[in-house]
Amino acid sequence: QVQLVESGGGLVQAGGSLRLSCAASGSILRINTMGWYRQAPGKQRELVAMSISGGSTNYADFVKGRFAISRDNARNTVSLQMLSLKPEDTAVYYCYADVRGRDLRRNDYWGQGTQVTVSS
Repeated sequence: QVQLVESGGGLVQAGGSLRLSCAASGSILRINTMGWYRQAPGKQRELVAMSISGGSTNYADFVKGRFAISRDNARNTVSLQMLSLKPEDTAVYYCYADVRGRDLRRNDYWGQGTQVTVSS
C-alpha cells in the first residue's frame, strides 16, 4: 500500500501565494506521474498540474504562468507553488500518484485533500 500525505493548504487573500506539498510513502518501486487535482464545491475534480516521469510537466490552462510544480524523485515528493491566487482557485486540492509497487502492480493513489481558500 501507498500513502499520500498533503500539507500546505489554508486561507489566503486574492493575489497571495501558497505552497502545497505531498509526500508518498509505502511499498514504492517507482512513481510514474505525480501531481495535483482540485475539486471546487459542485464541480468535478479537475487536473491542475502533473509531473510526468522523465521530467516533463503538464498544466491546466487556468494555472499556466501562476502555478509551478516540482518533484523530488529521491524523496517521492511533489510540490505546487501557487502564485497570484484568485478566488476561483478555491477548492480542495488532491495529490495524485501513479505508482508501481514493489509487488510490481501499478495503481493510482490519492491524498486526503487539502483545502485552499482564496478570499476576494
